[in-house]
Amino acid sequence: MEGQTIALGLVIFIIFIALVFDYVNGFHDAANSIATIVSTRVLSPGVAVAWAAFFNFIAFLVFGTAVAKTIGGDLVKIALIPADDRLYVLLAGLLGAIVWNLITWYLGLPSSSSHALFGGYGGAAVASYVGHFGFAGASDVLIAEGWIKILTFIVLSPLIGAALGFFLMVAVFWIFRRTSISKIDKGFRVGQLFSAAAFSLGHGGNDAQKTMGIITVVLVAGGFLQSTADGKLPDVPLWVVLAAHTAIGLGTLSGGWRIVKTMGSKISKLQPVGGFCAETAGAITLFASTFGGIPVSTTHTITGAIVGVGSARRLSAVKWGVAGRIVWAWILTIPMAALIAAISYAIIISIDKALGK
Repeated sequence: MEGQTIALGLVIFIIFIALVFDYVNGFHDAANSIATIVSTRVLSPGVAVAWAAFFNFIAFLVFGTAVAKTIGGDLVKIALIPADDRLYVLLAGLLGAIVWNLITWYLGLPSSSSHALFGGYGGAAVASYVGHFGFAGASDVLIAEGWIKILTFIVLSPLIGAALGFFLMVAVFWIFRRTSISKIDKGFRVGQLFSAAAFSLGHGGNDAQKTMGIITVVLVAGGFLQSTADGKLPDVPLWVVLAAHTAIGLGTLSGGWRIVKTMGSKISKLQPVGGFCAETAGAITLFASTFGGIPVSTTHTITGAIVGVGSARRLSAVKWGVAGRIVWAWILTIPMAALIAAISYAIIISIDKALGK
């Protein structure tokens, strides 16, 4: 009975930490949803975050849980981790993602919360395997197909966003070539309300599901849900869906102003027409990937779209030095989150042994 009580307490604690990650994801990635609409002065910062948070929350009405199942079942062979260690792996993975998110938030770098979560989960799993079985075969704990998909879209999602942003901007310039910029901007100020809403919907749909996937694995590892007959994750419970969307919505309400400044003005100065094109390009990319069950980085997607929009005006409109710093943050996110998670796992195990468990 005591063991069951401890297990229940640990499951509840890890779910809480997962929702903290979702909350941090919300304020860390709020810039993705609101930077352009704030920098173009279509909405004030306070109204913009409320607008984005609302659409982050209602995304569960539009999207399924395909991304959640990818995160929960296609990254780590959790069965290779000893049963009494699985919850510690999940906890350490979340801590690695949260710590890296906070570091990049403090530095004002729009790194990917999603890739921090992937890196943290993978790093903790490998650390656990190595601790029990040694380095031989440690890579087997990671599912190659899932990681190839994620690593591929690290490259593809910003490129797709950039291409769509570029072509949308060129199309707008051509369609309205006989209209003054001031008249165009007036119309697109209204259009940005819809494009920002669409991007926030895509952000909530893709990013909240990543936390849902982790929580579902926690419930299976804790014995509170059963895997399907073929070993796949079960359906995500409704309360998990609602909790994840609530956490990311509340996080978005908290802002994330350091990154808003970088995304909204340091990469490329935007007018309402550019903001509309960037958000629309990002939303199209997110909708397609979410329905396809592909976990992509909303940060990478919107950054690529902003670069594409800026390039459509002229290449010098993009501040390539800032973009380069962001790319370095992207490259470092998975390995750094993995390292922090591995250290967190080692600390958790040390505490566990010290307590005599």
